[in-house]
Amino acid sequence: MAGYVIADVLVSDPEQYKQYQALSPGAITAAGGEFLVRGGRHEVLEGDWTPNRLVVARFPTFEQARAFYDSVGYLAARAQRAGATEHFNMVVVEGV
Repeated sequence: MAGYVIADVLVSDPEQYKQYQALSPGAITAAGGEFLVRGGRHEVLEGDWTPNRLVVARFPTFEQARAFYDSVGYLAARAQRAGATEHFNMVVVEGV
């Protein structure tokens, strides 16, 4: 089954966040993943969750999605992101 990485991000330093954005696509691709959502318009339909910037990436398996997080490429991207966000919530979920 596919694995999905989903993140809700509140960017506080857009210039620094650009450094993360430059590195994260390569890390996703190297781990066998692809972006499905990378920001963009969204609307809350139910509940009180108020997401900011949403990101969804799909991987062939849950294990590949999980391994992406600790990959060398994504560790470098995470280092560039440090201090650029007010919050960065991320989950990995198995799906279809």
